[in-house]
Amino acid sequence: MTVPDEELLERLRRGYEAFNRGDYAAATEWVHPDVVMVSLSPGRTELRGAEALRTWMEPDAFESQTTEARDVEVQDNRALIRQHTRARGSGSGIEMEIGSWSVWTFDEEGRVTRIENYMDHEEGDARRSFEGG
Repeated sequence: MTVPDEELLERLRRGYEAFNRGDYAAATEWVHPDVVMVSLSPGRTELRGAEALRTWMEPDAFESQTTEARDVEVQDNRALIRQHTRARGSGSGIEMEIGSWSVWTFDEEGRVTRIENYMDHEEGDARRSFEGG
């Protein structure tokens, strides 16, 4: 059974809201225990597991951070998300804004199994991943 696209969109919306209010447990409550998050640039970094993802979300260098999903496309069990992040450095107070793309993959129960992150200028790579499955 595949989870309807509307339900995946709702889960994404609730997840971003939880992340932005600092509720990282709620933001990760519907990820697969063996989720993989890959940041493909600059260089390749990979996190494995729901606990590692939750820990990664917690601010360390930032006093505050929010991410807004600006555009979301859902097809089958995947989502392509154009997002915008704002953060303020701890101690320095320096503010940062950055655009990026994410491709999320869900299992048949609607749990996130993979997240791929791309820099804003890598939209083509993100779209190819989203379309190629």
